[in-house]
Amino acid sequence: MNLIWRTLITMLRARLSLRRGNALGPRDVSTVRVTTLPTDLDLLRHMNNGRYLSLMDLGRWDLLVRTGLMDAMKEHGWYAVVSAETITFRKSLTLGQRFDIESRLLGHDDRAIFLEHRVVVKGEIYARAIVGARMVRRSGGTVSHEELFAAIGRPEGLPDIADWIEDWMRESRLPSTRRPAPSTWS
Repeated sequence: MNLIWRTLITMLRARLSLRRGNALGPRDVSTVRVTTLPTDLDLLRHMNNGRYLSLMDLGRWDLLVRTGLMDAMKEHGWYAVVSAETITFRKSLTLGQRFDIESRLLGHDDRAIFLEHRVVVKGEIYARAIVGARMVRRSGGTVSHEELFAAIGRPEGLPDIADWIEDWMRESRLPSTRRPAPSTWS
């Protein structure tokens, strides 16, 4: 709930941008300008590490709307869920600092669609995240890539996913929701 206003404003701006003819192609980079607010900070007076991932959602909303994927999702009763994410930090953001969230589609494997998000200040990367997401149906179940690409078209020219991303996904994957996943520490 704490990002609802930022999300709504981002989606409105993306819709207006789309109406002005500023659609994004599947390999284009989305940019959302953000300012660090007091509610983004932790006790050390820099942006909380968890807030980066929350604010990167704004980049995903902009990308979904401006690529037209959001309309296809509404039409088919689909929504995206993050299945995995990893982030690396370089520098801290402080109160009142303006920064851009740059987002782009990296590609997909047989289970997920991958995006990259960057927090950028004056052209310099402060943090980078890789996010894996799956499309699911409101009625239940997952949406296959074949069904997704049939609805929106398959993006041309997407490179293969980097080997380290494949390794990361395989090594960090939890059991299916249909199998037990007891919390036992070794």
